[in-house]
Amino acid sequence: MAAVTPGLVCAHHHLYSALARGMPAPPRAPTSFQEILEQVWWRLDTALDLEMIRWSAMLGALEALESGTTAIVDHHESPNAIEGSLDVIAEACAEVGVRSLLAYGITDRHGPDGARRGLAENERFIRAGGRGLVGVHAAFTCSDGSLHAAAALAEDLGVGVHVHVCEGIEDIDAPRRLAGLTRDDWLLAHCVHLPTDHALQGTIAHNPMSNLNNAVGYADPARFSNPVALGTDGIGGNVLESFRLAYVMERSADVTCGPDTAWTWLETGWGLVPEARADEVTWSYDPMDPWHVAFTPGIIPRRITIDGEVVFADGRPTRVDADEIRARAREQAVRLHARL
Repeated sequence: MAAVTPGLVCAHHHLYSALARGMPAPPRAPTSFQEILEQVWWRLDTALDLEMIRWSAMLGALEALESGTTAIVDHHESPNAIEGSLDVIAEACAEVGVRSLLAYGITDRHGPDGARRGLAENERFIRAGGRGLVGVHAAFTCSDGSLHAAAALAEDLGVGVHVHVCEGIEDIDAPRRLAGLTRDDWLLAHCVHLPTDHALQGTIAHNPMSNLNNAVGYADPARFSNPVALGTDGIGGNVLESFRLAYVMERSADVTCGPDTAWTWLETGWGLVPEARADEVTWSYDPMDPWHVAFTPGIIPRRITIDGEVVFADGRPTRVDADEIRARAREQAVRLHARL
């Protein structure tokens, strides 16, 4: 028996992190979230070039497809390879056959010119017809001027803003900094330390595995009135895995809850990329309902159709060579790790 569902949507991804696996240890062991950013991710993103970005996106898109995810909402940063980076990611995802909704995360960490170039990349990509949001790293790494400029650009382009919000306590001031800027089409990632009675508009992207890995706390997204979607924050593209973990984390805080709430978070992804509803994923298991999926590990797709085209069948993508992608990604990982 097999069941068919729409394609899954990963509501918050960092495709560039696909090359991080096995990277050298940081100069010193991080003891806080701020140090994790400084010693790991901010070192990695400054080392990226367009070739690394291409093959990390290819690998990330492949792994998403292999788990039944047909649409990726990606948040990208590569301070030394900004211009054209969103095109590279979009083309890589399209080559694999996966849908993408992209953003370049602006920041003032590298000075006002870096923020300006990041805004320009968002604008260039979207005005040229790319499917995107305006990206902001986080309020705590941006000036008020940059935050307002990003919000104004998004409104002018008719799109939302994709931003990390209150992931760690370092960003606790985000609700005040973003007050009056957010709209319903914004995507607010993490929100671990966001007060329950906040006034921010937008969909919250819950990333349970990443939050555990970074020891930032439990977001408890059921407490929010905002819509909630599920992401991976760059730890693969398996949204079913995020659903299972989101459920057991909720259960650990409230023994009376079932998996239905976390399942609605999975379904919220279709509001971000509505086209994924028309994709068809035939699974190895039936039925694909919350109570069964929550307690059935190892469910995999057998066949995936996107835009009427079979892009995955018999355990393999049909458009690309999975072995070649993994080999090329390993080559780029070696280059990246050498720079670190």
